[in-house]
Amino acid sequence: MRARLAIALIVVLGSLGVVVGVARAQDRNDVSRARAATAQFHDLTVAQAQGYALLTDAQKIACIDDPAGGMGIHYAKGTLVNDPEEAATTPEALVYQPDKNGHTSPPSLFGHSFQLVEAGNRYGLPAFYKLHAWLWKHNPTGMFQDWNPRVTCRST
Repeated sequence: MRARLAIALIVVLGSLGVVVGVARAQDRNDVSRARAATAQFHDLTVAQAQGYALLTDAQKIACIDDPAGGMGIHYAKGTLVNDPEEAATTPEALVYQPDKNGHTSPPSLFGHSFQLVEAGNRYGLPAFYKLHAWLWKHNPTGMFQDWNPRVTCRST
């Protein structure tokens, strides 16, 4: 999955601390190094392979926003969160802004590409990808076909 990396770095501190300073050339170099080190994480699958996992809030909400604006979807690496060291080139958490489709190409499973369901769909959901796989009910038209003539919504 390729997603827009909205914020490349979050440092999670065990205690509240704020440092305010004037931007210097060194600060700009640090930002450049952080960008170079996190560029690989524009591909969410790379971040996940390196141990970043979805982080939700107490209500199990993944994408954080409110009327003032949004943050996005957080992925954290527990070993870094639990480590007292902070380094801009090894962020403890990554935040992703959901893309329109979330992918640059359809994902696939069982050798079949998922189908894009555009926003404004009958479910009232944002755009998403889908793949039907009739694993437990035979579908004479094919295992990966949307419609199964042997299924009805009437009680049997």
